[in-house]
Amino acid sequence: MLNADPSSDLIVRDSTGKLLSFFSVVPTTNLLDDDDIPEFEPYEDAAVKPRSHPQGALSVQDVDMCQQVNKPKHYTDSYHIDQLVTRRGQEFVMRVTFNRPVTPDDDFHIEFRIATSCFVAAGSSPSSNKGSLITVVFGPNSCSTHSSSGSCGSWSGQTVETVGNTVTLGITPRPDAIVGKFRTYVSVSGAYTNRDTRTDLYLLFNAWCSEDSVFVPNASERNEYVLNDIGVMYQGTAGAVANRSWMFGQFERGILDACIYILDTSLMPISDRGNITKVIRKGSAMINAQDDQGVLVGNWSDDFGQETPPTSWTGSTSILQKYANSGVPVCYAQCWVFAGVFNTFLRCLGIPARVITNFSSAHDNTGNLKTDLIFKQDGTPDRRHTRDSIWNYHCWNEVFMYRQDLPGKFSGWQVVDSTPQETSDGYYRCGPASVAAIKDGEVSYPFDCGFVFAEVNSDVVSYKRDRYGNLSPFSVDKTLIGQLIYTKSISSGAPMDITYSYKNPQDSPEDQNAMALAESFGLLRDHSEVPDVPLIVTIHGDQCVMCEDVNLTVEIQNNGDVPKTVVAQLSAAVINYTGYPGPDFKTDIIEVTVPAQQTQRVDVKTAAVEYMPHLINQPFLYFTLSGQADGQILTARKVVTILTPPLTLTLHSQPRLHQQSFVTVSFTNMLSCTLHDVSLTIDGPQVMSVKTHTFEPIAPQASISWTEILQPRGHGPRCIVAVLNSSNLTQMWGYNEFTVLP
Repeated sequence: MLNADPSSDLIVRDSTGKLLSFFSVVPTTNLLDDDDIPEFEPYEDAAVKPRSHPQGALSVQDVDMCQQVNKPKHYTDSYHIDQLVTRRGQEFVMRVTFNRPVTPDDDFHIEFRIATSCFVAAGSSPSSNKGSLITVVFGPNSCSTHSSSGSCGSWSGQTVETVGNTVTLGITPRPDAIVGKFRTYVSVSGAYTNRDTRTDLYLLFNAWCSEDSVFVPNASERNEYVLNDIGVMYQGTAGAVANRSWMFGQFERGILDACIYILDTSLMPISDRGNITKVIRKGSAMINAQDDQGVLVGNWSDDFGQETPPTSWTGSTSILQKYANSGVPVCYAQCWVFAGVFNTFLRCLGIPARVITNFSSAHDNTGNLKTDLIFKQDGTPDRRHTRDSIWNYHCWNEVFMYRQDLPGKFSGWQVVDSTPQETSDGYYRCGPASVAAIKDGEVSYPFDCGFVFAEVNSDVVSYKRDRYGNLSPFSVDKTLIGQLIYTKSISSGAPMDITYSYKNPQDSPEDQNAMALAESFGLLRDHSEVPDVPLIVTIHGDQCVMCEDVNLTVEIQNNGDVPKTVVAQLSAAVINYTGYPGPDFKTDIIEVTVPAQQTQRVDVKTAAVEYMPHLINQPFLYFTLSGQADGQILTARKVVTILTPPLTLTLHSQPRLHQQSFVTVSFTNMLSCTLHDVSLTIDGPQVMSVKTHTFEPIAPQASISWTEILQPRGHGPRCIVAVLNSSNLTQMWGYNEFTVLP
């Protein structure tokens, strides 16, 4: 026999009534419809006896959630949603109209229930002691103007105004309340109002509330890191930083429900959804689909089949909508896509967040502070035995939060990363790891501080591998990794250098202390004794526009007392931004004698016709020099960014709020090849929905254009971005920033 009691616990007994098992059913679904509560539900431990009144018993005629009043005060008027969206720890008002004026003797209460439908058959109703059932009582049974409902879920209420039959009530959720979608009911003497979706209430984290764990003191930072739905991704290399727009779109229709759906899909208990750390860690795991059927499938190859290449996305909106509608992970993503979608998830739920780019980012597979690069005896890279990698760049996120589990100085910005690199407590996720703790070398603190510390501080150690597999170090570079860390500036698309938020100046006393402390916690550094070498080789070159020749200069400096004859080869390949090169498509031989205490320079040109056939999804060329001189191994590396042709976006007129205008996207193929399977996507949050159009092959010198309607629903600074992809070339894009007039 199966019994279920009102506390949502599952009790199993045999036919004689003997207790066989007892376990708690944990509600994990917020959005699905469950059975409505009965229209009449008597108060517990009290006989229901409505008070007499000359005009009869009190009953509810209408409930108004006062969206026009509440949304601007809660900074939620941009959400494209029919229900009220509020932030916890801050009062919102609602108006209840009764059949007659309310007297001091009348009892009524407001009840907020968070939907928990997945175990309805087992009696999983909302619970007051878990914060999913909130009751705010008004009338003689209330405590003055306040009421509490369970130690976990008490909200306060007050009567703001009474005009005739209408009462305006002020309700203030706790600053640690559950975040999600609540249903609103009004009860008079045990009689409940019917289910009305118009009175549903979304409750978010609140960066404006000093008692909330995500409080941000600075107003401009709140506007940027919570309310801005347009971002910039920094890519390329430390010496040639590129950028592209990314549309976060956290206010677009369906996105808030999609973010709640992600938590539902993860089976995260409803009662945990007020805890910022748990929400962040669950979100970090769910944005990737590596082990939990999450949002995005990662793919770092050049084969995307019939699915969407990572370079084709304009922003997060279409990804989250597709996932919520299908329940199937979306293909494909790389680190900036994971970071962009995670940023949308965080900001949509009210969590202050930003995207970070770490240039020359170490991915160490051995859990220490050494990035090991293996070379053969002739100085050429031994890619078969090299397991560690150096990414040209890697994108992750930061969230701003108070860490109750750490000393106070480690609150503030925290690293979170949803790109599936390594597991954390059994799932592919990372963080929150305190940026301040990373800078100080305090890597023993949760979560994943050591992994992030290595990403920005690792030593690059080059080894020569002999015929027997023995490794001997010949070079150590302590400056390459984490040499530049960027995020978007506040109210500007310009980059903000936050490198010294993560690390101290190289070899400063503070840097030495942080490195020593990190090593004391088990992150081993390199202590190899490498010989002083007379020859130093460097490759110089700038980024170039596609179809232009690449010009490099190889500089060889001889610090010795005798001349040195150098014989080396300079190889060229296309490289993935994660540091994995393809096969060499060209090799140049360099032979030069460098006099003592002098420098020789050799210019090398790679023609466009040599590299163009190899560029499809990766706009990076990787040049490696390897050779020897009197027994000294010579190595040098250079990544050159190839800039793709831009798109042009032209506005036909100044956009105005709620009025139609037009934008035209145009592109002329200045390349020497025909582009096939062409698709063009346009995106502009609060201006237009994401739209995609396909085109016939675009021959050299041919042009295309596409005109779309804009109808802004918000005024102020806005942006439209367009991305063009083809089967033989990707990453062509453009944008237009403008202001929507009221």
